[in-house]
Amino acid sequence: MNDAQEVMEKIRMDLRPLDEKILGHPYIMALNEGKLPQDSLRTFAGQQYHIITSDLRSIAGLLSRYGQLPSRPWLLAIVQGEAAALDALFTLAKKLSMSESDLKTFEPIPAAHAYCTYVAWLGIYGSDGELAGAFLVNFAAWGANCGKMSKALQDHYGLTKEEVAFFELFSQMPPSEKQVLEVIQGALDRGVEPALIHRAARMLQAYELMFWDAMAEAAGMRF
Repeated sequence: MNDAQEVMEKIRMDLRPLDEKILGHPYIMALNEGKLPQDSLRTFAGQQYHIITSDLRSIAGLLSRYGQLPSRPWLLAIVQGEAAALDALFTLAKKLSMSESDLKTFEPIPAAHAYCTYVAWLGIYGSDGELAGAFLVNFAAWGANCGKMSKALQDHYGLTKEEVAFFELFSQMPPSEKQVLEVIQGALDRGVEPALIHRAARMLQAYELMFWDAMAEAAGMRF
C-alpha cells in the first residue's frame, strides 16, 4: 500500500529544481529591489482575477464530484479560501485604480492563464488526491512568493497592510499538511496511482513558473 507522506516526499524532491526557479524568479527579485513600475501590478491583478474566479468554479466542480467523501472539508476550505482571496484582490485593485469591471475586461495572458486551465482540467477529470498533491507543493512556493511581494510592496511601493491583504492571506495560511495528506491517502487507498499525483504536481508547478515568466515579460523584463 502506498503511503501519502512517502509519495509526497518523493514528489517534492523531484520538483525541487522547479521550486527553486519559482522562489528565485527575476520578477520577485526585481520587485524586492523596487525596480518594477507600480503600473505593472495592474497586470498581476488582472491575471489573478481570471485565475481565482476560474479556480473557484473548478474546485467547486471537484467538490460536487467528491463531496460525499472525507475530502469534503478540505475542498470546502479551499473554496472558502479562494473566495476570501477574491475579496482581498478587490482591495488591491482599488489601490491600483482598477474597478471590478476593469478586472473582468483585462485580457488573460495565455502563459499566465495556463495555471487555472489545468486546475479546470483537474476539476473535470482529476481526483481530489491529485488536486491535493498539486496544491500541497504549489501553495508552499506561491505562499512564499506572496510573502515576499507583501513585504516589497510595503517597503518600496507604499502599500498598506490592508492593501496587501491578498498576499498576506496566502503567505500566512498554508494548508494543513496533515489534512492534505489524509486526502491524498484516501485517494491512494481508492486506487489513484502515485504517478498521477506526481504528474498533477509537476504540471501545476510548471504552469506556476510560466505565470511568473509572463509577469516578467509583461513588465518589460529581460531574463
